[in-house]
Amino acid sequence: MNRDGSITADIDLAAHFADAGVPTVKPRRKRKPKYPRITLRLSQDEHAWLVTAAEGVSVSSYVRKCVFGDSATPRKARARVPVKDEKALAEILARLGASKMANNLNQIAYQANCGSLLMDQQTEEEIRLACAQIAWMRVKLIEALGLKANRSE
Repeated sequence: MNRDGSITADIDLAAHFADAGVPTVKPRRKRKPKYPRITLRLSQDEHAWLVTAAEGVSVSSYVRKCVFGDSATPRKARARVPVKDEKALAEILARLGASKMANNLNQIAYQANCGSLLMDQQTEEEIRLACAQIAWMRVKLIEALGLKANRSE
């Protein structure tokens, strides 16, 4: 009993919830960076000079080459997927940005998980429409990127 007359109990909440079958969430650990990072502050004029001096190479590669010379470790170039049809990709991204589909699907999933989703004819039709739009976007993305659709789907 505390001085003010209240009673305090030490309860291990994690163990209590684990016993009740409630999954616990572990805190995320900060990952150590793969490579150490160095930050350099430049004036706008210095930065412009550096970009010009790099001549099409990334600024970090240019600085690494200046500091380490020929012993600079080459970095892996990121693979860029070529876009076959820029216009089609722009149309898809515009539709995706204009729609509130992701937010709406998230709300539907939340209500379904809570058990509060009323499945009337209008809701079912909206879900079918969202599925059709997602399928359309998938086909258009595959076409725009020049990829082949997986026939097993």
